[in-house]
Amino acid sequence: MKIKDDLKYTKDHEWCRLLDGIVVVGITDFAQSELGEIVHVKLPPLGKNVQAGSSFCVVDSTKAASDIYAPISGVVTEVNSYLLDHPETINQDPYGDGWIAKIKVADPAELNSLLDFEAYKKLLGV
Repeated sequence: MKIKDDLKYTKDHEWCRLLDGIVVVGITDFAQSELGEIVHVKLPPLGKNVQAGSSFCVVDSTKAASDIYAPISGVVTEVNSYLLDHPETINQDPYGDGWIAKIKVADPAELNSLLDFEAYKKLLGV
């Protein structure tokens, strides 16, 4: 199981990377392995206002449909439309090409409530 030390994490196994006021969001390697083969992604609409902790898209796997929760409040500025035809990319590269959306951060202070590398490892028990 891979955990990146330069990301922030949620207790629901989403990750985010802050770049110039925008967070790139995806699900963790742990989450994709628990879901199994991902077969469909329902991406959020561009311009959608999201609240930290609220569902903003859905990932369907061979096991279940799972809500993906926004790690931070803001506006969806970009989605990874490649996932519409290649949802398995999340399984293959969850921290790279398998990113889901980009959100323009409304309140950067919210990042302080997310888990860092050590706290996420502790959550997973590794």
